[in-house]
Amino acid sequence: MDKLLDFFNYQIKIGNDIILTPKSIVVIIIVFSFTYLFLKLFRKIAFRTLNNDTKLKFKGILTFFNYLVYLIVILITLDNVGVKVSAIFAASAALLVGIGLALQTLIQDVFSGISILADKTVHVGDVIQIDGQVGRVENIMLRTTRAVTRDNKVLIIPNHKFLTSILYNWTENGTLTREIIKFGVAYNTDVKLLKEAVIEIANNHPKVLKNPEPFLLFEDYGDSALMFQLIFSMNISFEANLVKSDLRYKIFERLKELNIEIPFPQRVVTFKNNIPKTQ
Repeated sequence: MDKLLDFFNYQIKIGNDIILTPKSIVVIIIVFSFTYLFLKLFRKIAFRTLNNDTKLKFKGILTFFNYLVYLIVILITLDNVGVKVSAIFAASAALLVGIGLALQTLIQDVFSGISILADKTVHVGDVIQIDGQVGRVENIMLRTTRAVTRDNKVLIIPNHKFLTSILYNWTENGTLTREIIKFGVAYNTDVKLLKEAVIEIANNHPKVLKNPEPFLLFEDYGDSALMFQLIFSMNISFEANLVKSDLRYKIFERLKELNIEIPFPQRVVTFKNNIPKTQ
């Protein structure tokens, strides 16, 4: 029995600060085994009420959580079995600072990803605008979010951008969005005829919603034109630029048929000849 106790208490020195014994190694193995079983049970309980899509989103979060728990457990366990953890940290302080600075952006992305998934700021399928880029969200990962732009290019967004930049979620309140086309016409225009023509064009477009109805807003008296806004709704906001372009073509052609002028700024320049006479 004494020999067994001596064996378990035998000290193994690693440097000046790390002293391990077979007993401490057994304790570490037991602690890690219980930690593994606890995390497995926690994962099973957490995933029980989630659907498949949500499970994929939270898989990265749970992986990060597992690493964090293992790190905390190993530090507490080493400290309790006699390893001078503080001395190890002091010796490697400069290295840890360097690693921390290198991983600063990565950590920001990870925590931003957790925040996005937790408060559901952005969902898969949402049409978003960030830093002037418009895209439909295809995948939300722990570090990055992937979206497809209107020209079918993949936009990879670091998640910290959602916290540091202004984000427009076009579909946060549903798929229906209100769009605007601005244009000006000459002051001698029959505005009643103009209104009927433009509203007819909007109502005949297959991607413009009939309810709510499109309407023409008299915006202002401009310097050289009467300013109007065609306001309409659609439920495929990702294609808004194509619909607007199509409507502009049709409005331009219709105004030409009705002899309604789309004016442009003009300036009159007068030259004066002030050359003095010679005697």
